[in-house]
Amino acid sequence: MIDLHTHSTVSDGSDPPGRIAELARDAGCRAVALTDHDRQDGVESIRSRAAELGVELIAGVEISCEHRGTMHLLVYFLEPGEGPLQDELARLQTARDTRNRRMADLMAALGLPVTYDELMEEAGGMGAGRPHIARILVRKGVVGSIQEAFDVWLAKGKPAYLDKERLAPEVAVRLAVESGAAPVLAHPLSLGLSPAETEATIAGLAGCGLVGIEAIYGRYSPSERSALTAVARRNQLVTTGGSDYHGTYKADLQVGVGLGDLEVPDSVLDDLRERVAVA
Repeated sequence: MIDLHTHSTVSDGSDPPGRIAELARDAGCRAVALTDHDRQDGVESIRSRAAELGVELIAGVEISCEHRGTMHLLVYFLEPGEGPLQDELARLQTARDTRNRRMADLMAALGLPVTYDELMEEAGGMGAGRPHIARILVRKGVVGSIQEAFDVWLAKGKPAYLDKERLAPEVAVRLAVESGAAPVLAHPLSLGLSPAETEATIAGLAGCGLVGIEAIYGRYSPSERSALTAVARRNQLVTTGGSDYHGTYKADLQVGVGLGDLEVPDSVLDDLRERVAVA
């Protein structure tokens, strides 16, 4: 069993990177991917802890892409350092910090008690985003839950929402391939498209170098997983999967098992490695 979708305090998870390796070991995972949003600062710290525990680490990242729905691209076997995608991620991190400062100004204008310094402290100094703002609002009694914070203030279209810079999906896929990595479409149903539109989008990305889709996703039902597996098969893509673990920010999802019924086979890693080897 493996888990190819987890988040740490480097982006919008509540656990430090090393703890993800411990949770993966406890769940019986042979391998785990750390896929923080748009950055890889946690890879080295989880690498050493994973090695101590005998858990294989897959260095990864989750990239937000421009799309009329929510499109996220998971990228595997991407080592921190220099490279086409790595360099672009560094630029996006700068853009993300600019957005956070603007969001802090917007909070002040709305009369919400969240400062930039508080946001950075909540996030541990990096990867700050809306979940961290939500937690501050809960702690200060402005809202009763993280979900309420999004529903009232932080979701797209709400008063405290600011969009962030995103890559075109075709560009993200190309940069991943040029960097020797494996790009996979995360939780495809979040695109908000009809089945036909979803398949057409996936087919188009496959033509750009996409190697897989996350069909075995933490919150998907057996029927949804089966339908997406069929889409992957029709487009000659690897069927991948993961929990999308965020710790207390998505408290119902656990490393390795998602809601309790997730089981991603070890063979998925071999399939992904084969795609990278022939790219």
